[in-house]
Amino acid sequence: MKLEDLKNQIAKDSTPNHIAVIMDGNGRWAKKQGVKRIFGHQNAIEAVRSVTEGSAELGINFLTLYAFSTENWERPKYEVDGLMNLLVNTIKEELPTLQKNNIKLATIGDTQGLPESARKRLLEAIEQTKDNSGMTLILALNYSGKWDLVNAFNKILAEGKSSIEPSDIDKHLSTIGIPDPDLLIRTSGELRISNFLLWQLAYTELHFTDVLWPDFRKKDLHEAILSFQRRERRFGKTSDQVNAKDVSIIS
Repeated sequence: MKLEDLKNQIAKDSTPNHIAVIMDGNGRWAKKQGVKRIFGHQNAIEAVRSVTEGSAELGINFLTLYAFSTENWERPKYEVDGLMNLLVNTIKEELPTLQKNNIKLATIGDTQGLPESARKRLLEAIEQTKDNSGMTLILALNYSGKWDLVNAFNKILAEGKSSIEPSDIDKHLSTIGIPDPDLLIRTSGELRISNFLLWQLAYTELHFTDVLWPDFRKKDLHEAILSFQRRERRFGKTSDQVNAKDVSIIS
């Protein structure tokens, strides 16, 4: 189906407010091309650009990309160094596009652990886009769900609380002020969430695709959103309860 036909099928009043993406398959893409893994990461930039523009066009308010996990430091040094250089260059090159599309850049994760050059470029871009009022693009860098939860628990303990409520955890996570994702997309055919947003994904709809991340485009984004819109989100309630609520809203 053509891109425009897919886009026209999307109900604009029920698009996800927040989409999160596990961008997977760069290494396998590079292997299929017979090149080094870093070339897979470099060719993934077009996928990032396509999904960011596509989400903004549909009125998505938040897009979170799992760019670098705390576990990724275990990869070969040449690959990690290449990823950090790619991060610096990409932020610099894409900043005009973010400004043009009124996109605000944000980040979650332990950014203090990033190389100084990467952290400096990231913070500069965040500062320069802070007044943009369109979609918020969130880069998860040096991030893991376990890190986020442990960090939150330690903050709560430091406050001397004797008991913890879910709202206490929400207020101490790195995602404070950001709504939980409605839709998680994972590419490359893997069926796991890989230590990503463990608390925040409690009621998120999951969409898995065999498409490798460097090949992911707006068409694939639209297909994921259409899949999301065909589902009934009950949040622990019955279908009758959800449907009765919808009827009362219409009435």
